[in-house]
Amino acid sequence: MIVHIGNEADLVAAGLAAATSRHFGGPATIEGLQRESGGASRQTWSFDALVDGQRHELILRRDPPTAGGRERASATSLDRPTEFGVLRAAFRGGVRAPEVLFELGAEDGLGEAFVMRRVGGIAIARKLLRDPPYADARKKIARQLGEIVARIHAVDSASLPPLPHREAADQVAALRAALDSLDQPQPVFELALSWLDRRRPAPTERPLLVHGDFRTGNYLADESGVTAILDWEGAHLGDPIEDLGWVCVKSWRFGAVDKPAGGFGSREELWSAYESAGGIRVEPARAHWWEVFGTVRWGVICLTQAWRHLSGSVKSMELASIGRRAVETEVDLLQLLKEAR
Repeated sequence: MIVHIGNEADLVAAGLAAATSRHFGGPATIEGLQRESGGASRQTWSFDALVDGQRHELILRRDPPTAGGRERASATSLDRPTEFGVLRAAFRGGVRAPEVLFELGAEDGLGEAFVMRRVGGIAIARKLLRDPPYADARKKIARQLGEIVARIHAVDSASLPPLPHREAADQVAALRAALDSLDQPQPVFELALSWLDRRRPAPTERPLLVHGDFRTGNYLADESGVTAILDWEGAHLGDPIEDLGWVCVKSWRFGAVDKPAGGFGSREELWSAYESAGGIRVEPARAHWWEVFGTVRWGVICLTQAWRHLSGSVKSMELASIGRRAVETEVDLLQLLKEAR
Protein backbone atom coordinates (compact mmCIF):
# COMPACT_ATOMS: atom_id res chain seq x y z
CA MET A 1 0.00 0.00 0.00
CA ILE A 2 1.31 3.45 -0.92
CA VAL A 3 0.32 6.72 0.73
CA HIS A 4 0.23 9.65 -1.68
CA ILE A 5 0.76 13.07 -0.11
CA GLY A 6 0.10 16.22 -2.16
CA ASN A 7 1.98 19.38 -1.21
CA GLU A 8 4.33 17.51 1.11
CA ALA A 9 5.49 15.37 -1.82
CA ASP A 10 6.46 18.52 -3.73
CA LEU A 11 8.50 19.71 -0.76
CA VAL A 12 10.20 16.33 -0.41
CA ALA A 13 10.94 16.15 -4.14
CA ALA A 14 12.57 19.58 -4.10
CA GLY A 15 14.72 18.72 -1.09
CA LEU A 16 15.76 15.41 -2.59
CA ALA A 17 16.66 16.99 -5.92
CA ALA A 18 19.05 19.35 -4.17
CA ALA A 19 20.54 16.70 -1.89
CA THR A 20 21.01 14.00 -4.53
CA SER A 21 22.51 16.51 -6.98
CA ARG A 22 25.03 17.48 -4.34
CA HIS A 23 25.86 13.87 -3.48
CA PHE A 24 26.20 12.52 -7.02
CA GLY A 25 27.90 15.64 -8.37
CA GLY A 26 25.39 16.41 -11.13
CA PRO A 27 21.81 17.59 -11.68
CA ALA A 28 19.36 14.99 -10.39
CA THR A 29 15.80 14.39 -11.55
CA ILE A 30 13.47 12.78 -9.00
CA GLU A 31 11.01 10.23 -10.34
CA GLY A 32 8.47 7.83 -8.84
CA LEU A 33 8.38 9.55 -5.46
CA GLN A 34 5.91 7.86 -3.12
CA ARG A 35 5.53 7.57 0.59
CA GLU A 36 5.37 4.03 1.91
CA SER A 37 2.60 3.15 4.34
CA GLY A 38 3.34 2.33 7.96
CA GLY A 39 5.97 3.90 10.16
CA ALA A 40 3.87 6.35 12.17
CA SER A 41 6.95 7.65 13.99
CA ARG A 42 9.19 7.88 10.92
CA GLN A 43 8.55 8.54 7.26
CA THR A 44 9.90 6.32 4.49
CA TRP A 45 9.80 7.60 0.91
CA SER A 46 10.73 5.55 -2.17
CA PHE A 47 12.10 7.30 -5.26
CA ASP A 48 14.44 7.09 -8.24
CA ALA A 49 17.14 9.68 -8.91
CA LEU A 50 18.31 10.11 -12.50
CA VAL A 51 21.81 11.57 -12.73
CA ASP A 52 23.77 11.72 -16.00
CA GLY A 53 21.55 9.04 -17.50
CA GLN A 54 22.03 6.64 -14.59
CA ARG A 55 19.08 5.57 -12.46
CA HIS A 56 19.59 5.18 -8.69
CA GLU A 57 16.84 3.36 -6.77
CA LEU A 58 16.72 4.99 -3.35
CA ILE A 59 14.88 5.38 -0.05
CA LEU A 60 14.53 8.52 2.09
CA ARG A 61 14.21 8.06 5.85
CA ARG A 62 13.06 11.17 7.74
CA ASP A 63 11.29 12.43 10.85
CA PRO A 64 7.70 13.48 10.11
CA PRO A 65 6.92 17.20 10.21
CA THR A 66 4.46 18.58 12.74
CA ALA A 67 2.98 21.96 13.47
CA GLY A 68 5.91 22.52 15.79
CA GLY A 69 8.41 21.61 13.11
CA ARG A 70 9.17 17.99 13.97
CA GLU A 71 7.65 15.20 16.03
CA ARG A 72 9.66 14.57 19.17
CA ALA A 73 11.36 11.19 19.17
CA SER A 74 10.65 8.79 22.01
CA ALA A 75 13.20 8.40 24.77
CA THR A 76 14.30 5.02 23.42
CA SER A 77 14.44 5.95 19.74
CA LEU A 78 17.60 7.01 17.94
CA ASP A 79 17.74 10.26 16.02
CA ARG A 80 18.36 10.06 12.27
CA PRO A 81 22.11 10.89 12.35
CA THR A 82 22.73 8.12 14.90
CA GLU A 83 20.56 5.66 12.98
CA PHE A 84 22.57 6.53 9.87
CA GLY A 85 25.79 5.73 11.72
CA VAL A 86 24.47 2.40 13.00
CA LEU A 87 23.27 1.36 9.54
CA ARG A 88 26.61 2.30 8.01
CA ALA A 89 28.50 0.25 10.58
CA ALA A 90 26.14 -2.71 10.15
CA PHE A 91 26.41 -2.69 6.35
CA ARG A 92 30.19 -2.47 6.49
CA GLY A 93 30.18 -5.29 9.03
CA GLY A 94 28.49 -7.61 6.56
CA VAL A 95 24.93 -7.40 7.89
CA ARG A 96 22.10 -7.71 5.36
CA ALA A 97 21.11 -4.08 5.74
CA PRO A 98 20.48 -1.27 3.25
CA GLU A 99 23.54 0.70 2.21
CA VAL A 100 23.26 4.26 3.50
CA LEU A 101 24.60 6.90 1.12
CA PHE A 102 24.28 10.38 2.59
CA GLU A 103 22.56 12.57 5.15
CA LEU A 104 20.50 15.60 4.21
CA GLY A 105 21.45 19.08 5.35
CA ALA A 106 19.46 21.93 6.84
CA GLU A 107 19.47 23.62 3.44
CA ASP A 108 17.38 20.77 2.01
CA GLY A 109 14.42 21.69 4.22
CA LEU A 110 13.46 18.13 5.23
CA GLY A 111 14.74 18.01 8.80
CA GLU A 112 16.89 15.15 10.05
CA ALA A 113 16.94 12.60 7.22
CA PHE A 114 19.17 10.31 5.20
CA VAL A 115 19.11 8.41 1.92
CA MET A 116 19.94 4.75 1.37
CA ARG A 117 19.81 2.31 -1.52
CA ARG A 118 16.52 0.51 -2.12
CA VAL A 119 16.55 -3.24 -1.53
CA GLY A 120 14.19 -5.71 -3.17
CA GLY A 121 11.66 -7.72 -1.22
CA ILE A 122 8.52 -7.27 0.85
CA ALA A 123 7.91 -6.88 4.57
CA ILE A 124 4.25 -7.94 4.64
CA ALA A 125 4.13 -10.88 7.04
CA ARG A 126 0.88 -12.41 5.82
CA LYS A 127 2.27 -12.66 2.29
CA LEU A 128 5.59 -14.14 3.39
CA LEU A 129 3.82 -16.66 5.63
CA ARG A 130 1.11 -17.75 3.20
CA ASP A 131 1.59 -16.79 -0.46
CA PRO A 132 2.86 -19.52 -2.88
CA PRO A 133 5.84 -17.53 -4.29
CA TYR A 134 7.50 -17.61 -0.86
CA ALA A 135 7.09 -21.33 -0.15
CA ASP A 136 10.81 -22.06 -0.53
CA ALA A 137 11.79 -18.96 1.43
CA ARG A 138 9.63 -20.07 4.35
CA LYS A 139 11.91 -23.09 4.79
CA LYS A 140 14.99 -20.86 5.10
CA ILE A 141 13.97 -17.74 6.99
CA ALA A 142 14.28 -19.05 10.57
CA ARG A 143 17.90 -20.09 10.00
CA GLN A 144 18.65 -16.93 8.03
CA LEU A 145 17.38 -14.81 10.91
CA GLY A 146 19.68 -16.64 13.30
CA GLU A 147 22.66 -16.10 11.02
CA ILE A 148 21.86 -12.44 10.41
CA VAL A 149 21.36 -11.54 14.06
CA ALA A 150 24.68 -13.20 14.87
CA ARG A 151 26.29 -10.89 12.33
CA ILE A 152 24.56 -7.89 13.92
CA HIS A 153 25.95 -8.82 17.32
CA ALA A 154 29.42 -9.19 15.81
CA VAL A 155 29.55 -5.59 14.55
CA ASP A 156 32.65 -3.91 15.99
CA SER A 157 31.52 -1.53 18.73
CA ALA A 158 34.36 0.82 17.78
CA SER A 159 32.65 1.41 14.42
CA LEU A 160 29.37 2.48 16.04
CA PRO A 161 28.26 5.98 17.03
CA PRO A 162 27.60 6.53 20.75
CA LEU A 163 24.63 4.35 21.74
CA PRO A 164 22.62 3.91 24.93
CA HIS A 165 23.55 0.91 27.06
CA ARG A 166 20.49 -0.96 28.35
CA GLU A 167 20.74 -4.06 30.51
CA ALA A 168 17.84 -6.20 31.72
CA ALA A 169 17.32 -4.20 34.92
CA ASP A 170 17.15 -0.93 32.95
CA GLN A 171 14.62 -2.42 30.56
CA VAL A 172 12.31 -3.69 33.30
CA ALA A 173 12.48 -0.36 35.13
CA ALA A 174 11.54 1.50 31.94
CA LEU A 175 8.53 -0.75 31.37
CA ARG A 176 7.38 -0.33 34.95
CA ALA A 177 7.66 3.46 34.65
CA ALA A 178 5.66 3.41 31.40
CA LEU A 179 2.97 1.26 32.99
CA ASP A 180 2.81 3.44 36.11
CA SER A 181 2.37 6.56 33.95
CA LEU A 182 -0.96 5.21 32.71
CA ASP A 183 -2.28 5.24 36.30
CA GLN A 184 -4.56 2.25 35.73
CA PRO A 185 -4.37 -1.20 37.37
CA GLN A 186 -2.87 -3.83 35.06
CA PRO A 187 -2.56 -6.98 37.20
CA VAL A 188 -1.25 -9.34 34.50
CA PHE A 189 1.50 -6.95 33.45
CA GLU A 190 2.36 -6.21 37.09
CA LEU A 191 2.62 -9.95 37.74
CA ALA A 192 4.91 -10.40 34.74
CA LEU A 193 7.10 -7.45 35.73
CA SER A 194 7.51 -8.90 39.23
CA TRP A 195 8.44 -12.26 37.68
CA LEU A 196 11.01 -10.52 35.46
CA ASP A 197 12.47 -8.59 38.41
CA ARG A 198 12.96 -11.75 40.46
CA ARG A 199 14.62 -13.67 37.65
CA ARG A 200 16.45 -11.05 35.63
CA PRO A 201 19.75 -12.26 34.14
CA ALA A 202 23.09 -10.89 35.20
CA PRO A 203 24.48 -7.99 33.16
CA THR A 204 26.45 -8.99 30.10
CA GLU A 205 30.23 -9.08 30.44
CA ARG A 206 30.63 -7.41 27.05
CA PRO A 207 27.60 -5.44 25.79
CA LEU A 208 27.02 -5.97 22.09
CA LEU A 209 25.04 -4.18 19.39
CA VAL A 210 21.37 -5.07 19.80
CA HIS A 211 19.00 -4.27 16.93
CA GLY A 212 16.16 -3.64 19.36
CA ASP A 213 13.24 -4.43 17.01
CA PHE A 214 14.38 -7.62 15.28
CA ARG A 215 11.15 -9.29 14.18
CA THR A 216 8.98 -10.36 11.26
CA GLY A 217 7.61 -7.19 9.71
CA ASN A 218 10.91 -5.34 10.12
CA TYR A 219 12.85 -7.09 7.38
CA LEU A 220 12.48 -7.49 3.63
CA ALA A 221 12.36 -10.90 2.00
CA ASP A 222 11.88 -12.30 -1.49
CA GLU A 223 11.66 -15.81 -2.94
CA SER A 224 15.20 -16.51 -1.73
CA GLY A 225 14.60 -15.38 1.84
CA VAL A 226 15.66 -12.35 3.88
CA THR A 227 17.20 -9.52 1.84
CA ALA A 228 17.59 -6.70 4.37
CA ILE A 229 16.97 -5.83 8.02
CA LEU A 230 15.05 -2.57 8.50
CA ASP A 231 14.01 -0.19 11.32
CA TRP A 232 17.18 0.31 13.33
CA GLU A 233 15.92 3.22 15.44
CA GLY A 234 15.82 1.04 18.58
CA ALA A 235 19.48 -0.04 18.35
CA HIS A 236 21.48 -0.01 21.58
CA LEU A 237 24.21 -1.85 23.45
CA GLY A 238 23.19 -4.67 25.73
CA ASP A 239 22.38 -8.38 26.00
CA PRO A 240 22.30 -9.94 22.51
CA ILE A 241 19.76 -12.55 23.63
CA GLU A 242 17.22 -9.70 23.76
CA ASP A 243 16.93 -9.87 19.95
CA LEU A 244 16.39 -13.65 20.04
CA GLY A 245 13.60 -13.28 22.59
CA TRP A 246 11.86 -10.46 20.72
CA VAL A 247 11.67 -12.28 17.39
CA CYS A 248 9.94 -15.19 19.16
CA VAL A 249 7.18 -13.11 20.78
CA LYS A 250 3.88 -14.69 19.78
CA SER A 251 2.50 -11.49 18.23
CA TRP A 252 5.31 -11.56 15.63
CA ARG A 253 4.31 -15.01 14.35
CA PHE A 254 1.24 -13.50 12.66
CA GLY A 255 -0.90 -16.57 13.14
CA ALA A 256 1.81 -19.24 12.68
CA VAL A 257 1.80 -19.83 16.43
CA ASP A 258 3.45 -23.26 16.22
CA LYS A 259 6.62 -21.70 14.76
CA PRO A 260 8.08 -19.39 17.41
CA ALA A 261 10.97 -18.07 15.30
CA GLY A 262 9.06 -15.27 13.63
CA GLY A 263 6.44 -17.69 12.27
CA PHE A 264 9.00 -19.69 10.28
CA GLY A 265 10.63 -22.26 12.54
CA SER A 266 11.44 -23.47 16.02
CA ARG A 267 13.41 -21.66 18.69
CA GLU A 268 16.01 -24.41 18.53
CA GLU A 269 16.44 -23.90 14.79
CA LEU A 270 16.95 -20.18 15.34
CA TRP A 271 19.40 -20.72 18.19
CA SER A 272 21.40 -23.37 16.33
CA ALA A 273 21.85 -21.12 13.31
CA TYR A 274 22.80 -18.23 15.59
CA GLU A 275 25.48 -20.20 17.42
CA SER A 276 26.82 -21.74 14.18
CA ALA A 277 27.21 -18.24 12.71
CA GLY A 278 29.35 -17.09 15.66
CA GLY A 279 26.74 -15.97 18.17
CA ILE A 280 27.19 -16.64 21.88
CA ARG A 281 25.79 -19.82 23.39
CA VAL A 282 22.06 -19.50 23.97
CA GLU A 283 20.87 -20.50 27.45
CA PRO A 284 17.18 -21.50 27.10
CA ALA A 285 16.23 -19.95 30.45
CA ARG A 286 17.80 -16.62 29.46
CA ALA A 287 16.08 -16.71 26.07
CA HIS A 288 12.77 -17.45 27.79
CA TRP A 289 13.28 -14.47 30.12
CA TRP A 290 13.75 -12.17 27.13
CA GLU A 291 10.70 -13.66 25.40
CA VAL A 292 8.62 -12.88 28.48
CA PHE A 293 10.15 -9.42 28.58
CA GLY A 294 9.36 -8.88 24.91
CA THR A 295 5.75 -9.92 25.44
CA VAL A 296 5.40 -7.45 28.32
CA ARG A 297 7.09 -4.80 26.22
CA TRP A 298 4.66 -5.24 23.35
CA GLY A 299 1.70 -5.24 25.71
CA VAL A 300 2.81 -2.00 27.35
CA ILE A 301 3.37 -0.46 23.92
CA CYS A 302 -0.20 -1.42 23.01
CA LEU A 303 -1.53 0.21 26.18
CA THR A 304 0.46 3.41 25.74
CA GLN A 305 -0.60 3.70 22.09
CA ALA A 306 -4.23 3.37 23.14
CA TRP A 307 -3.68 6.01 25.83
CA ARG A 308 -2.45 8.47 23.20
CA HIS A 309 -5.79 8.09 21.43
CA LEU A 310 -7.98 7.98 24.52
CA SER A 311 -6.28 10.99 26.10
CA GLY A 312 -7.01 13.04 22.99
CA SER A 313 -3.35 13.82 22.29
CA VAL A 314 -3.54 11.96 18.95
CA LYS A 315 -6.91 10.92 17.54
CA SER A 316 -6.22 7.73 15.59
CA MET A 317 -8.24 4.61 14.93
CA GLU A 318 -4.94 2.83 14.27
CA LEU A 319 -3.72 3.61 17.79
CA ALA A 320 -7.07 2.59 19.25
CA SER A 321 -6.99 -0.76 17.44
CA ILE A 322 -3.41 -1.42 18.54
CA GLY A 323 -4.53 -0.83 22.11
CA ARG A 324 -7.02 -3.69 21.91
CA ARG A 325 -4.14 -6.11 21.28
CA ALA A 326 -2.96 -5.67 24.86
CA VAL A 327 -5.48 -8.34 25.85
CA GLU A 328 -3.80 -10.85 23.52
CA THR A 329 -0.46 -10.27 25.21
CA GLU A 330 -2.00 -10.83 28.63
CA VAL A 331 -3.08 -14.31 27.53
CA ASP A 332 0.36 -14.95 26.04
CA LEU A 333 2.05 -13.85 29.26
CA LEU A 334 0.00 -16.13 31.48
CA GLN A 335 0.92 -19.06 29.25
CA LEU A 336 4.63 -18.12 29.25
CA LEU A 337 4.72 -17.77 33.02
CA LYS A 338 3.00 -21.13 33.39
CA GLU A 339 5.60 -22.75 31.13
CA ALA A 340 8.43 -21.30 33.22
CA ARG A 341 7.42 -23.08 36.41
